[in-house]
Amino acid sequence: MPKRWQVALFLGVLMGFTGLFIFSNGAVGAAKQTLTAVYSKTAPAGLDDPAWGKVKSLEVPFEGKEKFAGKKAAVSAKAVYTDSEIVFWFNWKDPTLSVTKEAWKFDGQNWARQKGDEDRISLLFEINRIQNFATKGCAVVCHVPAGAPNAKEGKFGTATEAEKGDLWHWKAARSDPAGYADDGYLTKIGDTKGGRKPDAGKGGDKPNITDDKTKPKYMLAPGKKLGKHNILLAADAVEITDYTIFKAGDVITYRMPLAAEGSFGDIKAVSRYGDGAWTVMLSRKLNTGNEDDVAFDPRKKYNFAMALFDDSKDYDSYDSEVLSLEFKK
Repeated sequence: MPKRWQVALFLGVLMGFTGLFIFSNGAVGAAKQTLTAVYSKTAPAGLDDPAWGKVKSLEVPFEGKEKFAGKKAAVSAKAVYTDSEIVFWFNWKDPTLSVTKEAWKFDGQNWARQKGDEDRISLLFEINRIQNFATKGCAVVCHVPAGAPNAKEGKFGTATEAEKGDLWHWKAARSDPAGYADDGYLTKIGDTKGGRKPDAGKGGDKPNITDDKTKPKYMLAPGKKLGKHNILLAADAVEITDYTIFKAGDVITYRMPLAAEGSFGDIKAVSRYGDGAWTVMLSRKLNTGNEDDVAFDPRKKYNFAMALFDDSKDYDSYDSEVLSLEFKK
């Protein structure tokens, strides 16, 4: 073999291995993960529906931010769609069940709010194209506009009115006990306010606190039962008239989930915590007909990203890279 051919062959092999190393380690041009929604005539009836066993799981890696910096997490994701509905299934390890959300606790003399937040998972889809979201994901909506006087409030949203995102937000303490995930959207960040907005309708939660802020105002109404994880739903609460009935160690919910109505309640939720892991199922119509929701068309692909919160605030999370959602019939 001529010497110049030997050199060319060596360089070609070297470039091939170099390219393999770069791409396998995600340093350059890492491939976007794709979650494939598989068609079914009927939607899965629950977390353990046999239909889920026939759907391939996508393992999505997450990187920790803020107090979770340097840590990693992972979520197993599946998706199924019917002629009218899309259903997501998620499973992730979490060694601690976190649903406290500052619940009240009585020590025998005084009431105090406990430390502790809740576990959550959120998804962000594009309604209208968001500049650079397809490649950079949530990083492009977690920013502060130049000159904004309130950096904290201006942290989450889009840069222009034309850009819009659909935010799904499952909360273990504030929405799941009422059977749904908060449905919101992202729009342009204002000078003093963020771009995160609730969808039209009603929902969220109601603070359980007296006017003097020293104790809970509501308790479980007679004949009612506490919700999942012993959380008091607003619909099942009654005003406390006699505080002498409580004993040391009693706990009462501070953030009482409200029933969801309208577009805000489009996303139905079912969950289970067990064996150190969460399993969550979220379902919604493919097309709700609402301008504040993404309308899924099975002929198209959609960019989205996810975040996990482990007993933490909004700025402490595990974030995924941007993913692609596609439909397969």
